Amino acid sequence: MTDGAAPGRPGAAIELEMATPTAGGLGHSPPRADGPAKVSGLATYPADRIGADALWAFVVFTDQPHARLRHLDLGPAERSSGVVAVLGSADVPRNEYGLTKFDQPVFVGLDHNGNSPVPCDVSRWEADHLALIIAESLAQARAAAAAIDIEWEPLPVVADLEAALGAGAPLVHAYDGIGSNSYESMRTRKGDLDAGFEAAEVVVEATYEVPYQEHAFLQPEAGTSWVDADGTVCVEIAGQWAHEDRGQIAHALDLPEDRIRVRYPAIGGAFGGREDMSLQIILALAAYRLAERGIDRPVAMQWSREESIVGHHKRHRGRIWARWGADRNGKITAAQAEAWLDAGAYNYTSNKVMGNLHLGLGGPYELPNPGQENPVYES
Repeated sequence: MTDGAAPGRPGAAIELEMATPTAGGLGHSPPRADGPAKVSGLATYPADRIGADALWAFVVFTDQPHARLRHLDLGPAERSSGVVAVLGSADVPRNEYGLTKFDQPVFVGLDHNGNSPVPCDVSRWEADHLALIIAESLAQARAAAAAIDIEWEPLPVVADLEAALGAGAPLVHAYDGIGSNSYESMRTRKGDLDAGFEAAEVVVEATYEVPYQEHAFLQPEAGTSWVDADGTVCVEIAGQWAHEDRGQIAHALDLPEDRIRVRYPAIGGAFGGREDMSLQIILALAAYRLAERGIDRPVAMQWSREESIVGHHKRHRGRIWARWGADRNGKITAAQAEAWLDAGAYNYTSNKVMGNLHLGLGGPYELPNPGQENPVYES
């Protein structure tokens, strides 16, 4: 066992040395490298590893499901007690991110440097980020948020499938030129669907609704960022793919990927809920901009459970219509399905999840005459 600090900074972290991997294959059960630390309670999660000298950051949500920003003055927050810096859209080199398409601003704001085609003056989700307040304490950062002077113009809310795909529906991303809230689809056709249903002696047809699902992992989002002596921007956080986090941070900060280091200690649960961005980019931006100002201190963030539920993304809701036919022996003669997947305001993994849904609609069966169609839409 080694006693030490969180990487690069003072702290009270305790790390267990990882066991040497055990050789073996089928029929062997090598011990989990992280098992002893977790069952003994000595494993350290991101919130456990925050140094005593860390500044605290608080991200201000827009709290607007769909609205245009008309006025924003961060000055009162900057002048609040204990505040070290306030960051917004003007501070992001490339104010955009997204896992498979860049369609979300890092910050909603009125200042845009032109390095992204995504308009940043519209909030499309109540947890879009408006500003990041960095202060000596979390309480001071939260108090400063209340001082921001802001004015919104409400826009029509696109709440569900009917609102998103109906005639004359307001466009969530009008700037992309698609002209619809349905932005990607998949289609599979094989054999003769009509002949398959004619041969069926039993036809079953139904529509299924699946709701959003909250992952509710054990530890809400937390992390620490700093800049190493060699200029590397470091982020320690919990996630599901460090290389994707690093790539998105590098894109938003307009830095080479080798200038970014992302480290995961014990994760604290994920279940898909940590695939998308939460604190990664804004933590990195905070450390990067503070270092430019000569402030050599780590920056810490930790969401409450409420902030976590509002601020991270959910398992998709969707609607699935299915019609299956079989003969008297139970042999499937035809299978037809249409499914709609709700991406919310931004794509993230939606097109990939749509692919999984599309492949899963037929189940593990031999289908001589399948017909499937899956659009994904924004709301």
